[in-house]
Amino acid sequence: MKSTYKTTMFSCFVGYIVQAIVNNFVPLLFITFQNTYQIPLSKITLLVTINFGVQLLVDLLATKFVDKIGYRTSIVLAHVTSALGLILLTFLPEIIDSFVGILISVMIYAVGGGIIEVLISPIMESCPTDNKEKAMSLLHSFYCWGHVGVVLLSTLFFQMAGIENWRILTLVWAVIPIINGILFLKTPIASLVAEEEKGMSLKELFVNKTFWILMLMMICSGASEQAVSQWASAFAEQGLGISKAAGDLAGPMTFAILMGSARAIYGKYGEKINLDKFMKISTVLCILAYLLVCLTPSFIISLIGCGLCGLSVGIMWPGTFSKAAVSLRLGGTAMFALLALAGDLGCAGGPTLVGMISNAASGDMKRGILVAIIFPIILLLCLCKKQRKA
Repeated sequence: MKSTYKTTMFSCFVGYIVQAIVNNFVPLLFITFQNTYQIPLSKITLLVTINFGVQLLVDLLATKFVDKIGYRTSIVLAHVTSALGLILLTFLPEIIDSFVGILISVMIYAVGGGIIEVLISPIMESCPTDNKEKAMSLLHSFYCWGHVGVVLLSTLFFQMAGIENWRILTLVWAVIPIINGILFLKTPIASLVAEEEKGMSLKELFVNKTFWILMLMMICSGASEQAVSQWASAFAEQGLGISKAAGDLAGPMTFAILMGSARAIYGKYGEKINLDKFMKISTVLCILAYLLVCLTPSFIISLIGCGLCGLSVGIMWPGTFSKAAVSLRLGGTAMFALLALAGDLGCAGGPTLVGMISNAASGDMKRGILVAIIFPIILLLCLCKKQRKA
């Protein structure tokens, strides 16, 4: 690997930490916003929907604008908007309507999060590495470590300095995208498609059966992950009768740590591990973890199942990206943008399905999660189908 690309890879790793900040910091402040600005919880929960919706829209639009303005301009723009949204959050709610100020800030940093989701993987894929699957898995582990770091460091700061000083911490978090954006101005960024070759058009992608299998795999990967992750805290609180802070540590934090560990393990030993077999074994483990969560009477064992689910889903998202890069070598930016879109749809659809079924079952989350087992089952069928085609 050319030494100059080490900085590019480092910037990609930090890019996913930036996305973790964008997605996971502000939700820690929801109750603070409610109390400080007297914003009803119904409006505050809308912020999650807006953040997700803007990122989905950016995923879709990226197929049109990224190749026109270039990878470097796009990824620097992502970091500028991520930092700008966080900075605006510290004062905009004070000078205009508080909810509108927060909403504008969220929409601006969501643009950055969406571009990062689309571009970081193809930028990493374009780097001249010996084992791209290994590099991709290690890359995606940094989102998990970013998630863990944001929650732990923010909680520690609030305990030491007080939640009322959240604006200071927000500005500290904004420094990370500023520095990484500057790094991306200098780092070499290779093209995914060689100059003498032409990338696949949207029409060529849409008529390719392998592309649609990969899209379905991304939907199922996102849904398999988030169907448990998004409800893990509430599940821990409900089953163990513990506080929200303890529930966050017992549920989502454990999930994120084990998911990151799975990606880091493949990132370190990837050249010795067959990706197809690893993904199949992980998917089977995911199905077993779902059953452990839903069918055991002990909530402690169910929480162990949540942790195993985090471990098992770790390879799904980066593994599917790696398979796409190999199967559709000329897929280019459009392919990665659409795969990110499919993954985000799964991330929204999985938890939504769990919530709907649980609500219909008088709040029984085990029933909701049990229905969501369909996602890892479909993913396993897709993996088997792709192997037969190969």
